[in-house]
Amino acid sequence: MERRGARRVTINLRAERISCINNCSVFIENISETGIYMITAPEKKNNYVPGTELDLELELSNGKTIHLNCNVKWADDSSDDKSKSVGLEIINPPLEYKEFLKALH
Repeated sequence: MERRGARRVTINLRAERISCINNCSVFIENISETGIYMITAPEKKNNYVPGTELDLELELSNGKTIHLNCNVKWADDSSDDKSKSVGLEIINPPLEYKEFLKALH
């Protein structure tokens, strides 16, 4: 049984984690109206602790960026290359994000 309330869209999108040491690139694997699944590049000092907030800037193909405030729901760092899989909940998704997502359907 699916636990998510919102439908996911598979996507390959680059983003920047703003609230970290030295701005960190991440890769978005799928998105929904309320959540994001991302993969991090191998990092040294940046943790993804469930319950903490972080800020992302999505870089769209048209050159625009969308700022998102998110809450870390889970993180898995079992990858051999030290990248992490991270599940995020978007806090109050802005209208521009909702419009971007709607255009993908």
